[in-house]
Amino acid sequence: MKNTKKKLNSQTIVVKSSFTGSNITRYAGLNTVAKYMNRQNIVQTISSSFPTVWYNATKFGINQIMMAITLASISGINRLCRIAAFSGDGLVKSLLKLDKAINENALSAALKNLGQVGARKLQTVLLSKNSRWLRESGLESITLDADSTVKSVCGNQEGAEKGFNTTKKGAKSYHPLLVFVSEMKLLYHTWFRTGSAYTANGIVDFLEEVKASLPKNIREVFFRADSGFFSGELFDLLESYNWNYLVKVKLKNLENLLQSQTWVELIGKNDVAICEFSYKAKGWNRPRMLKAIRTVKEYVQVSYLGQQQIVPVYQYACYISSYDMDAIGLHELYKQRSTSETWIEQVKGHTMAGSTLTDDFWANDILWQLSVLAYNISVMMRQKKSKFKQQEHRTFIDWFITVPAKITRSGHQTELKMYEHHFYKAEWKELDRLIEAA
Repeated sequence: MKNTKKKLNSQTIVVKSSFTGSNITRYAGLNTVAKYMNRQNIVQTISSSFPTVWYNATKFGINQIMMAITLASISGINRLCRIAAFSGDGLVKSLLKLDKAINENALSAALKNLGQVGARKLQTVLLSKNSRWLRESGLESITLDADSTVKSVCGNQEGAEKGFNTTKKGAKSYHPLLVFVSEMKLLYHTWFRTGSAYTANGIVDFLEEVKASLPKNIREVFFRADSGFFSGELFDLLESYNWNYLVKVKLKNLENLLQSQTWVELIGKNDVAICEFSYKAKGWNRPRMLKAIRTVKEYVQVSYLGQQQIVPVYQYACYISSYDMDAIGLHELYKQRSTSETWIEQVKGHTMAGSTLTDDFWANDILWQLSVLAYNISVMMRQKKSKFKQQEHRTFIDWFITVPAKITRSGHQTELKMYEHHFYKAEWKELDRLIEAA
């Protein structure tokens, strides 16, 4: 028999109703996060996209579980057992309208029940939300930085396989694909993939989803990626979209190919030279221009015909691009993508994406996506002030999330009383005001 009495309002996250449980919280900043999520209709969208059918035995709604995971990720908490404990925090229970903490088994079972259909639906929901954020930014020209990241696992999780792993060679892993809107630090789209997937696997289909979701105000797109994405099929797609691009070249015989080119040394820079040449790789429908830069790494002493000579040791960087600029300009433009690697570390190391795992691939996919959502919420909350926007997510946690407070109830209002001498109290209040005024 269905029990309709337990059905939650879609606007789940808001501190305004009756409260039962502990009167102490370690995460007072989540109240501000909750305000932002409600103003952005994130809770309502999740609730309507993943409705819960309430039976007598049903204790927790899908929206409660997904929001508990998201709030835990924002707070830098990973693993289902820790998320379960986190859901018992006084403020978290009040925000999610929980009578008690969500147990670990309930978290795992709910995610597994969602399965592939739930993972794909969540991906569509989050991509739509990111598109809306991008539209509201007012940007007309954007930079898309594509990358992939290896997340090692311990155990025999479904879909975790051996692949290219620089940190733990031979270890099983997952290998998500990501693309950032660099002007906003927004992780715009991601695919959760098995560890054996090559960097560029699926990149064409992936970008087709990105292209279809871009708002109409985006008129110019610049795509940038490392050598793992060096693919003629990708370049054909980018050119058909009329997108500018810059990708580092990856060829087995690249160094020999570059050594045979005619190099032009730059005036005033004796250790730097550039070249450019037309090249058609196997499978390409036409040749394209490659541009390279050569710099002296060091000078070494060698013996040649019985004589000691000092010779340079070169290092090379080669690029393919739609831009009409020399190798120096391309090299400087490419170096700017290094910031996206920093954002990836924030996604993995700060919001703990990929650190919370089950033995089910699609449940892990959902966990990854909810952590990405947590990262994006953090980024978008801080867009209105440069001082906050430039922070790493770990600083955001320290300043605005892990704030101890006492929960008090007066009439029908639940209030948070912060420690009077909290070091970042002024900044916390300022961010709260910015959210209120938005």
